Amino acid sequence: MISHQSFIPLILSLIAGLSTVLGAFILFFSKTENKKLITFALSYSAGVMITVSFTDLFISAEETLSKYNGNFKGVVYSLLFLLIGALMALLIDQFVPTEPQGYNCNSPDKLYRVGFVSMIALMIHNFPEGIATFVSGYENTSLGISIALAIALHNIPEGISIAMPIYYSTKNKFKAFKYTLYSGLAEPLGAFIAFLFLRPYINETILSIVFALVAGIMLYISFAELIPTAREYKYHKTYLFSIFLGIFTIILSHIYAH
Repeated sequence: MISHQSFIPLILSLIAGLSTVLGAFILFFSKTENKKLITFALSYSAGVMITVSFTDLFISAEETLSKYNGNFKGVVYSLLFLLIGALMALLIDQFVPTEPQGYNCNSPDKLYRVGFVSMIALMIHNFPEGIATFVSGYENTSLGISIALAIALHNIPEGISIAMPIYYSTKNKFKAFKYTLYSGLAEPLGAFIAFLFLRPYINETILSIVFALVAGIMLYISFAELIPTAREYKYHKTYLFSIFLGIFTIILSHIYAH
């Protein structure tokens, strides 16, 4: 039987995770391929991922690791795990198929890669977020609500980074929603795993290491996939505006995280 203390953070993680799917609703407003819209979505998502990595994930990891290991070692460990995360993303990228199976070879394969790799990266990202949401909500309901709200605001634009490339490469809205949903469900899955097995073992150090790894993964996706692909469409003003809009979105979302 799930206690009231556990039920609330589990629901919070589910809501935060499913908010990723809201990013896919933009598909209903786009009946034909719009290269400027693709540029906006990719650049905006890059701004979101970069800002989340530096203002949330890496900062949290560095503060915790420094608290237990001293400032010098804390910074070094944080950078080391961030680099390991980027290398993990590089390895993931190497195993992604260069073209979607079952689709015409004329479809934009690079966009498919961006969407697929983003889905994998965000699944890895959302899983520890689910754990963090559960642990914080289990200890303090109001804190859990604040964290879940901030995560939900982050997840909406992150969903765009999956849905838009998958849709424009496959012309399949259901597939775009399905991939986005897979990413979002990793969040409540992380919370449920924490509820079942990890409650006695979760600590700040483990979470900080995971956050540093995820920051590295998201930075790699942004700089190696999202930004280069967005720049290829030659809408430079849209590209720059969208990156800054993504940055501002996450910074403003911090208002609700405290």
